[in-house]
Amino acid sequence: MPKYMLIMRATDESFANFANIDFALMLDAMGKFNDELIRAGVLLAAEGLDDANDGVVVDFTGETPVVTDGPYGETKELFNGYYILDVASKEEAVEWAKRAPYTAGSKTEIRRVPSIDEFPQDNPWIQKERAWREQTGQL
Repeated sequence: MPKYMLIMRATDESFANFANIDFALMLDAMGKFNDELIRAGVLLAAEGLDDANDGVVVDFTGETPVVTDGPYGETKELFNGYYILDVASKEEAVEWAKRAPYTAGSKTEIRRVPSIDEFPQDNPWIQKERAWREQTGQL
């Protein structure tokens, strides 16, 4: 089955709404959603991310990379977590995303994750990656 990444995007509105939610209630709601994904057998990975203000950006627009503190861009450009689901179709990924317990103003971007099988198998770098994935139990 294809894999899809659900990228959780926060907005100013969702940040404001999140501030008014009891953390224990939020954990309970997310825990129930995660449990549904696990029981359905579609969850491959899921992680939240730390505050974007604590991150760094490596910018490659010049001749040499430049490292700066803080988020990449405006709040509307940031994401704060992701899920990787193994589902039959984009439509199924959409249905799971619609069930997520997010605050008003939140957005989820859904993108397919290409399989290594879709790349030229005679390429030596693809062969090395395939060997690594087999060694680590990913294939």
